[in-house]
Amino acid sequence: MKKISIHIDGKKYQCNEGESILQIAIRNNIDIPHFCYHEDLQLDVHCRTCLVEFEGNVTTSCNLFAKPGMKVLTNSSKVKKLRDENLELLLADHKKICPKCQQGYFCRTARQMKKYRITGTKYHRDEIKAPIHKLGTAAEFDPQACISCNKCVEMCEKIGIGFLKLEGKGSKTHLGYNKDPNVDCIYCGQCTAHCPVAAVREQNHLQPVENLLKNRKGKVLIAQMAPSVRASIGEEFGLPPGKNMEGEMITALRKLGFDYVFDVNMGADITTYVEATELAERIKGNGVLPMITSCCPGWVKYAEFYHPEILPNLTRARSPQIHSGGAYKTWWAKKAGVDPKKIVIVSLMPCTSKKYEADFEKLKVNGLYPVDYVLTTRETGALLKKHYINLPTLKKGKLDLPGTYSGAAAIYGASGGVMESALRSAYHFITGKELKKVEFKEVRGMKGIKKAMVKFGNRTLHVAVAYMPKNSHILIEEIKKNPLAYDYIEMMACPGGCIGGGGQPYPNSEAIIWERIQALYKIDDKMTLRTAHQNPVVIDFFENYIAKLPKHKQEEILLTRYSRKRKFE
Repeated sequence: MKKISIHIDGKKYQCNEGESILQIAIRNNIDIPHFCYHEDLQLDVHCRTCLVEFEGNVTTSCNLFAKPGMKVLTNSSKVKKLRDENLELLLADHKKICPKCQQGYFCRTARQMKKYRITGTKYHRDEIKAPIHKLGTAAEFDPQACISCNKCVEMCEKIGIGFLKLEGKGSKTHLGYNKDPNVDCIYCGQCTAHCPVAAVREQNHLQPVENLLKNRKGKVLIAQMAPSVRASIGEEFGLPPGKNMEGEMITALRKLGFDYVFDVNMGADITTYVEATELAERIKGNGVLPMITSCCPGWVKYAEFYHPEILPNLTRARSPQIHSGGAYKTWWAKKAGVDPKKIVIVSLMPCTSKKYEADFEKLKVNGLYPVDYVLTTRETGALLKKHYINLPTLKKGKLDLPGTYSGAAAIYGASGGVMESALRSAYHFITGKELKKVEFKEVRGMKGIKKAMVKFGNRTLHVAVAYMPKNSHILIEEIKKNPLAYDYIEMMACPGGCIGGGGQPYPNSEAIIWERIQALYKIDDKMTLRTAHQNPVVIDFFENYIAKLPKHKQEEILLTRYSRKRKFE
């Protein structure tokens, strides 16, 4: 691209010819309010708040493209007047009705209104009488808070679902959903990660968690953090994407009042151990191939609703948060002499569908849910801010011992990470040897579909990785035509894997996701323990606890099952 110079507010900036003025402003930290622009989605020019002045005219900066010598003003009197009017018109009704505007530490819209001094008293849209719609137990959308930017709809279509849509006309346009019984939400939450005003949001678990922290009534409170959260939570505090905040988060969770800080990564090592064992058995001729991963509940919901014919292919291993939660309420409770009924486990996840998963009756162990509450990364940031905990200023803490994990667990958050982790251990279970080089870089990266052949002793495994349902569908159709095409497949619902999950900070773009991914691989690279089956905590769990249980109890703690789903199940 041709490099040119332009002037914004009298200062000279280098850019590519044809870039939008808004893109240039964002890159150079020039504040221009905007709601409907997202770098990964089509340009809609809906909100009309990103105004600038060029050659005496006020226009939207998202579709004003750079040419040599341009001079643009972002804060002229003309711009301020029209911008204020457009912001008031856009947000007035939202402020009036949005329940989160009473909690400015959480609501993106409230922060925008405060920043630009919007009162919300001058204009009001026509009243939209539509109830808040629940997306399972994962997310929800409030049609009355919708500003019709269409980002959630576009993202739902981009991933290949098409559940959300805009309804109504003019001032009564609001968010709705597809009534077709053959189209259902998979609870991935990508809509919540792309809504600029939190009209689509996670179902809030903040209040019950806060109530427990204030009045625990003899409960033992355990926090466990997913691999992706440590690489993204810093964004909620103004840090760049990909800053590893694990140590600071451990300190923060103790300051909040949790009794123990463990890690979902330990559960990821259990998942790897179970999944790698199953893969080895299937490859040896004792099961259906290709085996497909199952630790993403959004992907599993997609399979159960749209493709129940492939359910026998899914591994029966539970997901990391469920494995660790179950382990802490059985194995650890026994070791620590704690009544499992008094344990409350709060998972910090990059995901909304993990809230949905935590409610599964089928996952109960000894009558108890393995995980009691799930906070998204956004909710976690809100909780810390409400308690005046400034994460970047904290000293690094250390996990409690039962949270010990391997590098293989750290990369679970990246697309291809689950597969790579399982291959590291499956190689040992199949060959009896240890890998000298544990990286499987062929399955890494941001391609929607990745395919590779990996050497396993005298055997070559054909593997594939896909994220987003539209890419999963392609692989599913391929294996329906040729069941022997692959031995092992990883599938995830969200762009880039869990690291781009629906519970992650806003904005959630591919460029940001890539930076977060690098943080996870850096954690793995620096660790001396890099395979799940060598984790001493996991070894103790399996050899000194699981191995001594009857088979049906082992299965209750380690395995799951799948069934065809109907709409809204």
